[in-house]
Amino acid sequence: MSVVALLSVAPYTTESMAPEVAKAVEALEEFDVAYETNPMGTVVEADDIDTLLAATAAAHKAVDGDRVSTLLKIDEKRGREQHADEKVEAVAEELGREPRKER
Repeated sequence: MSVVALLSVAPYTTESMAPEVAKAVEALEEFDVAYETNPMGTVVEADDIDTLLAATAAAHKAVDGDRVSTLLKIDEKRGREQHADEKVEAVAEELGREPRKER
């Protein structure tokens, strides 16, 4: 089984969120997950749902603030194994090229 999720953790602040987001990302290091941070969140990949939920809960708890908003979108493949990079590769194959990363 594989579980892929999009995680976005954001404290409510008028200052830069980067220091607190870094704490959330750092919390993922304590778990057996793969992750890739992008401008809109962090893609997290785990072998099972329990590991994914524990890791993302730790990321949420790591952020300081009076109010923290967390968005978690989960894609759990139950019938077959699929990794996050394979999803991107499938789109690239359909496009006939790599998806653009630069402006």
